[in-house]
Amino acid sequence: MADTDGAFIWYELMTPDPDAAKAFYDRVVGWDIEAQPAGEMDYRMIRRSDGGNAGGVLRLSEAMTAGGARPAWMGYVSVADVDAAVAAFEAEGGRAHMPATDMPGVGRIAMVADPRGATLYLMKPTPPPGQPDAVSDVFSVDRPQHVRWNELATTDDAGALDFYARHFGWKHDGGMPMGELGTYNFIAQGGRMIGAVMPLMPGMPASAWSFYFGVDDIDRGAAAIREGGGTVIAEPMQIPGGEYSLSAADPQGAHFGLVGPRHASGE
Repeated sequence: MADTDGAFIWYELMTPDPDAAKAFYDRVVGWDIEAQPAGEMDYRMIRRSDGGNAGGVLRLSEAMTAGGARPAWMGYVSVADVDAAVAAFEAEGGRAHMPATDMPGVGRIAMVADPRGATLYLMKPTPPPGQPDAVSDVFSVDRPQHVRWNELATTDDAGALDFYARHFGWKHDGGMPMGELGTYNFIAQGGRMIGAVMPLMPGMPASAWSFYFGVDDIDRGAAAIREGGGTVIAEPMQIPGGEYSLSAADPQGAHFGLVGPRHASGE
């Protein structure tokens, strides 16, 4: 597949209630999550209004929950060799939560944690039939209904920047001072800004990735979160470039963010 190594190529919501997730995120983001899974596994595609996919929804079974799985959004990063990437993570204090596994027609994947405990998937995707040069479009720097920002909050931001630069080729591309809280460090991959690495803020329980979804209007999105039974954790705040972002949790407890313009105020 033509996806560049180190690119975020898929996003997945793990939840015990896919039906409730559909009702919530369809309203908040504008998606159309599949009402029923296509196969035996309860895995549902997240459809965008442009006909593309934004990711998938995996039902958490009772066994998964008993094993410690909790509602969460996960990101998948493209690597050339999943087994080698898992070994490299482990060699530096990371951990494999799920060993490298072949998914027929999908690719080879593994779930890992970095040395500070933040989890993500590593993936070597299988190209779609007849499309050897296909490239994932789930991430976009500016389009609604796509993931627009990948943010890591960590106990060691300097160490994380170095770790991911070596393993994924990400570049540290400046930062924004946050006073006593440290620096919001921007990261780039393949010549475009993809997110940031920041110190773990007070009240955050552990190092973790967060993903921000593009919306057409940040205030409409905030209202939809509340109306759908979710929680706005941090109210909309203006970000560089003039748009706004917020952080939230869905009714099942999975954390996420939104980013978009503020039309209600004429911006």
